[in-house]
Amino acid sequence: MTTSIINVQDVSKIFTLHHTPHRTLKQRVVGVWDKRSRLTSEKIKVLDSISFQLGTGESLALLGHNGSGKSTLMQLLAGVMLPTSGSIAVKGRIAPLIELGVGFHPELTGQENIYLNASLYGLTNKETREIYSEVVEFSGLGKFIDTPVKHYSSGMYMRLGFSIAVHVRPTILLADEILAVGDSEFQQKCFERIRSMQQDGMSLILVTHNDHQAQQFCARYMRLDHGRVVAEGVFEDNQKGVNYA
Repeated sequence: MTTSIINVQDVSKIFTLHHTPHRTLKQRVVGVWDKRSRLTSEKIKVLDSISFQLGTGESLALLGHNGSGKSTLMQLLAGVMLPTSGSIAVKGRIAPLIELGVGFHPELTGQENIYLNASLYGLTNKETREIYSEVVEFSGLGKFIDTPVKHYSSGMYMRLGFSIAVHVRPTILLADEILAVGDSEFQQKCFERIRSMQQDGMSLILVTHNDHQAQQFCARYMRLDHGRVVAEGVFEDNQKGVNYA
């Protein structure tokens, strides 16, 4: 029986948008008497009563148009934000490939940022030393690993961020439209690495607009529309338990 490592129960997320029609001190004073000049707020429900479970080694594709709530759900799973209501329980180490390079210190070298980011994932310095050469080799940065990352191109940033995330031995990988990093050769290396990690029992949640990519890496799907689950199930080719990983 598959052990549940992600349990999302009745999760909703509401953002409050503030609108202020006045910009000057005079207009602010006028707003005390004139309602049209007062600060107003609007509540936007971006996720509405989302529930699902993910087991060890399982893979789930999150589908839906832009603004459907996919990225917000991923940020909640990663712990970047808290839900307005409901609960999220996660067991194991999560590696969020949501915005690669977030958490890098621009003044530090690639090497120093490897240690910094690995510590954010919970690794000790000893554990980081054990994977350091693999991270550098996979990233392909070579001598640039000793250069401050403020001098990196966006591609170099992404290569290092991806390489760190997949070498910290995550239990769960969250990938938000980020599988196409670098050139085609590096992309293929990323795909192969993720497949290998899935074969070793890693769970995957993938946000993508590419249906072929979703079926290639995931057995299940959940489609969101305006923050609600409108469809879920297994991909046809996976109904008999075939996993593309």
